[in-house]
Formats: sequence, structure tokens, C-alpha cells
Amino acid sequence: MNLKQRLQHYQQLLPQQLEPQAEGRLTRMVGLTLEAVGLNVMVGDRCLIEDRHNSLEAEVVGFQDDKVFLMPVQPTSGLRAGARVRPLGSASHLVLGDSLLGRVVNAFGEPLDGKLAIHERVLGSLQGEYINPLHRQPIRQHLDVGIRAINAMLSVGRGQRLGLFAGSGVGKSVLLGMMTRFTKADICVVGLIGERGREVKEFIEDILGPEGMARSVVVASPADDAPLMRLRAAQYCTSIAEYFRAQGRNVLLLMDSLTRYAQAQREIALAIGEPPATKGYPPSVFARLPQLVERAGNGAEGGGSITAFYTVLTEGDDQQDPVADSARAILDGHVVLSRALAEQGHYPAIDIEASISRAMPQIVIPEHLAQAQRLKQLWSKYRQSQDLISIGAYQQGADAQLDAAINLYPHMQQFLRQGLRESLDFETCQQQLLQLAAAGQEKRTLAQTAARSPLARQKAE
Repeated sequence: MNLKQRLQHYQQLLPQQLEPQAEGRLTRMVGLTLEAVGLNVMVGDRCLIEDRHNSLEAEVVGFQDDKVFLMPVQPTSGLRAGARVRPLGSASHLVLGDSLLGRVVNAFGEPLDGKLAIHERVLGSLQGEYINPLHRQPIRQHLDVGIRAINAMLSVGRGQRLGLFAGSGVGKSVLLGMMTRFTKADICVVGLIGERGREVKEFIEDILGPEGMARSVVVASPADDAPLMRLRAAQYCTSIAEYFRAQGRNVLLLMDSLTRYAQAQREIALAIGEPPATKGYPPSVFARLPQLVERAGNGAEGGGSITAFYTVLTEGDDQQDPVADSARAILDGHVVLSRALAEQGHYPAIDIEASISRAMPQIVIPEHLAQAQRLKQLWSKYRQSQDLISIGAYQQGADAQLDAAINLYPHMQQFLRQGLRESLDFETCQQQLLQLAAAGQEKRTLAQTAARSPLARQKAE
């Protein structure tokens, strides 16, 4: 083999043409923001900051003139001015694949469950791929979540995106665990974003359980993680769901919580100098929320789907919180958990008055929709007059609709309650709803007949 042939041989062995990368140095650190000079990088690229004693990874989040702003993904203790900043390129390969099933990983796909590392990497982006809305399959098929109050009163369609609005301590994590175990989906992807570390372990062992974990992927980024890690974890679990959807599978995506995602973006935006807008949230927060949510949903005709539930924390039970208000506008419905119901021992504490499923008219039969709306009206009528009924100020017969609501209220309470380990399929829930509505109509007819009888009028006189 001559010299020219040898050079051609070695050139073929090289995976790519090597280009020199300019290294920079760290010049400033304020709060969470690192500033470096001398770099030729793009927003989203990763960099390694190296010192004699330690090193950490950071991501490029902005720039100004010749300065580059970086956000670390690890603790920054021990850094000093002048540290070397070496570009690592963009994160174009993600840990994806069936080997993730049954595993608990962090935002980089590294195992948190003590098992072997996952080496199955696929070319992809954390930002996802744009889908033309006209190419998406419409929501026409119901999804069985195994919870009677949702199946009957707030029916969910395959490919729908709903918000789970709740304050702290009203049972949202338990409800998520029930849906993970009971929902008829091929794959479950759970994103625990910004939660307490103790809750992550309890959710996996006590709420999710071995049955739910067998077909699930859990991406966890606890509250003590850097904001960039929390942001990346939300994007990563959405990328996992997109990967399985591209294979034609029906995916259930549960993200707890969308509010922590927004707060992580707020921390990053404020750190790099973006001005605050609504209640301290910069404009980029409200731009990123729809970008994340719109990635879920149905794929093209004949493909898979992502049905997504995003929990939204309403601090102080304030439904007008900026993040809650923005999420309500971009989602296909919302399930509101009531603290008052939770304090009464009513679980799941779903407030059907304040909740709605915008896809329900397209996925259930007209009779189902009509009876669900009627029961919702009766429930609302009773709740509005509950104080008068409790003190005995209401006289039976003054309002026919309220009379029906009073007679049916104990049955509606029992209908909307459900045990933690109890699962009910969609057909059973639909049948029980129609039976409850028929019983309520029969009681109302009997009450009206009795009110019109001569004996009843004589007693009234």
C-alpha cells in the first residue's frame, strides 16, 4: 500500500472532519449566571468549565457583544475567574428506546435507580419536531383512565392535553398514580419536575408501584437541581413520549408540574437580565409554555398519540395565578381539585363545577353528554344552596330542580368518590352514569306527582 492509499484509508477511518474549537475563559459569575469570553458557540450548546480542582458542565443561554452567558447544571462551588471554558457542541443524541421502560433517570438519561447505565442513544432534539396542525389526527376516540369522575363527567380523548389544577396537599400525586396504573395506554412517561426528593421516592414506590412502573419511564429532577436541569427534564420526558409516538404507540404523559417548569424558566430569564412582566414572570415563560404543551397530542393519521396531563400548582388556591391562567388557555381542558372536598374526605377531590373537558362532545354519545351536563347542573344547584339547606331555611317544593338535586346529592357524592385501588373501565362508568341519571329522573317525577296531588295541597293549606 503506497502513501496515498494509506492517507485515504486513514481518512475513511475518521468519523468526521476535525475542526479546531476556540476555548474561552470564565470572566464573571453573578448568582446563577456565568459569563465567558473567547467562545464561538450557539445558544443551546454545552460547555465544560475546567479548573485545576474541579470541572462542571454548563449550557449557553444567551450572549451580548463578545460575552457568552452560561447556566450551570451542577453546583458552582470552587469556581474561580479565568477558568477554561471548552465547547462540547450541541446535545444531538438523546437516551431513548425501550430500554428506558421501568427505569428512573435524570434530565441527561443517567440512571437514578442504581441500575446499569443506558447506552441506547438516538439522534434527536430536546425541542422536538414541528407538526403541521392540519396533519394531526383529530381527537375522536375516548381514553379510559380508570377513574369514574373523569370517565363519566370529564371524558378524555386520546391525544388530548389536560391540566390538573390543585393547591398543595389535595391529592394530585395520588390521582396521577391512579391514572398511571389504570389508564389504557401502551407507555406511560412520568416527569417529576421540581418536586421534593422524598416525594420522588414515595411516588415511585407507594403510588406508582411495580405494576405501574413496569410500563413506565420516570424522569426526575428534584427541587434542589439547577433550574436548567429542571427545564431540560421537562423537555426530555416530552422527547421520550415523542419517540414512542413516532413508533405508533399510544403514550400517556404525566408531568408534575408545569408550574415548576415555568419557575425554572423564570429563574434563568431573570438571571440573564430579562425584565419581569406579569407578577415577576418574564415574557419568555409564557412563550415557552405553549412550545412545550403543543408537542403533545396526536401524530399524523395512522400514527401514535400522546395524551398529556400537566399538573398546575395554584398557590393559595388562586385560580387566577399567571401560570394557571396561561395554561388554562392553551390546554384542551382542566380538572380542578378542591381543597374543600378534600377536607370533607371526598377523594378524588375533583370539583366538577370548575372542571371541563373541551374534547368530550366529540368522543361520547349524545345521551352520555346530556346526562353528564344535567348531573353537573344538579350538583352545582345543590352546592349553591347548601348553606340554606344545612340550616333548614329551604322548604321542600319551592324549587323543583333543587328538590331533585337534594334527593340525588348523596348518590352523586357516592358516584364521584373512588378508592385508591379501585379501577372502573369506561363502559362501566358510562352505564353507571346513565343509571344514576335515570334514577334521578324517576325521583323527580314522583316528587312532582306528589306535589300536584289533592292530599299534598290540603296538607300545604
